[in-house]
Amino acid sequence: MWGLDTPFYFYLLLLIPILIAVYLWNTVWKKKKIAEFGSGNYLKRLAPEASTTSKPLIKMILLAATVFALIIALVNPKFGTRIETVKRQGVDIVFAIDVSKSMLAEDIAPSRLGKTKQLASQIINNLASDRIGIVGYAGSAFPMLPITTDYSMAKMYIQDMHTDMVSSMGTALREAIEVGSNYFDDPKTSKVMILISDGEDHGEGINEAIAMAEDKGIKIITIGVGTPEGGQIPIKQNGRTIDYKKDVDGSTVVTKLNDATLKEIAEKTGGVFMYGSKTDEVLQLVDQTLQKIEKTDFESQQIADFQSQFQWFIGLALLLLIIDSLVLERRTAWMKKINLFNEK
Repeated sequence: MWGLDTPFYFYLLLLIPILIAVYLWNTVWKKKKIAEFGSGNYLKRLAPEASTTSKPLIKMILLAATVFALIIALVNPKFGTRIETVKRQGVDIVFAIDVSKSMLAEDIAPSRLGKTKQLASQIINNLASDRIGIVGYAGSAFPMLPITTDYSMAKMYIQDMHTDMVSSMGTALREAIEVGSNYFDDPKTSKVMILISDGEDHGEGINEAIAMAEDKGIKIITIGVGTPEGGQIPIKQNGRTIDYKKDVDGSTVVTKLNDATLKEIAEKTGGVFMYGSKTDEVLQLVDQTLQKIEKTDFESQQIADFQSQFQWFIGLALLLLIIDSLVLERRTAWMKKINLFNEK
């Protein structure tokens, strides 16, 4: 198994044939200039220690090899594996997010659903090593993202949530708690559910869902978005409000925050209720609540990754430069004995 970090730098290998071409041209030019001064035997008597072939060629090979090594270092080949044991300590958190039509009301800016997305994303930004999952619900609940540590993916899912995800009307808090409870498959981990809703039209069976959460040891933090005075539910087309939702009698629907149900859920499960109008206050309260919850060790994970090998090629390039500095233009005694290039 191997890989390349930046293969684009392979184009720099074109420098090597250019260097060879320059060397050959320079060699031919030198021979012509030398020939203008006299015969070879005459020049050897004047400069007996000068190496006309072997030393320049060796230095050229060393230079080309150095350039090659540096280019490979820039490409940064990777092979082998690096195994790390990662231990995480934190809390399993499931976000249960209301996507019912009433969440379109704009009694809280930019809208109840827009505020919900802001709150959930900011809470995730403040987390460290906790695992998170996402459940969406309206008239029914559905799993969106299983327990994960990929916060970027979680925030992307949250931003994509909208009120057309569920066709059935209403706010099924009971189903949201039940589906969210199924996310917690490890009985040893600390469990928290952050339920964000306007609490309106919560349906039946909420007490049974609360009892289920209590049995599983799930603390539910509830965040109420909306105002007691309420707001109308806009019907928009191309981003513009063209009408407001009406009931069967033709009267404009006004949806209000039902904080009583949300407070009851939080109180009976050992959680806390908070209003979602002020983001900073919500983040502070959520952080304080999570700090009080005992952290548990998650199952260790092994991460395998390619190891960078650029350092070996940089070391080779430095070694070649040192050797090049030791190779002088004049002949040396040991090179005379070897006489690789049959110089006379």
